Amino acid sequence: MIFDKNIAQQTAQHLLQINAIKLNPENPFSWASGWKSPIYCDNRIALSYPATRNFLSQSLALKIKEDFTGDYVIAGVATGAIGIGMLVAHILELPFIYVRPEPKKHGQKNQIEGHFNSGQRVLVIEDLISTGKSSLNAVNALRQSGAEVLGMMALFTYGFAIADKAFKDAEVPLQTLCDYQQLLAVALEKGKISTQQLENLKKWREDPAHWNINDR
Repeated sequence: MIFDKNIAQQTAQHLLQINAIKLNPENPFSWASGWKSPIYCDNRIALSYPATRNFLSQSLALKIKEDFTGDYVIAGVATGAIGIGMLVAHILELPFIYVRPEPKKHGQKNQIEGHFNSGQRVLVIEDLISTGKSSLNAVNALRQSGAEVLGMMALFTYGFAIADKAFKDAEVPLQTLCDYQQLLAVALEKGKISTQQLENLKKWREDPAHWNINDR
């Protein structure tokens, strides 16, 4: 899923350095799904750090420019990817739109915000891939509005099997700057985690719904 190992390692360093990604196996975080997680990721923090946001947006833009030609629109998934998506669109000098989780309850009741016409080609930008549900919800909204979705580019993925299957079933090509495996490798190298913590972190990704914090 990652397109360049060197970029993945640099991305991990950036996100760990600014605490956009936190690792704490002993005191896990609670996700909205109810899962207990030893990792918490909030890539929106990157927008507050010029060096990091420039690296991330430039890396995405360079890869997009390599892979896609012709006219297309950049779409950010609200809310996490609005900022980074806008930066990428600015670098590439492309139109930008964003997709809400659901239509607004008032006004024009838009789910897709910005100027968009049915039939346009769209590349979706996401900040984080977990189960893939919210990301593919945005893809479905675009397709229902007549978009030709070229694929999705994201900053980071946990690499869950459920997400891999969901993207495959939806026929949405996915590429990311960094993934969980590369993150752990960099975290270990930089002394952010111990070898024992590494093994527990690996166990969590294998079965996050049934992960036991005492299995360490």
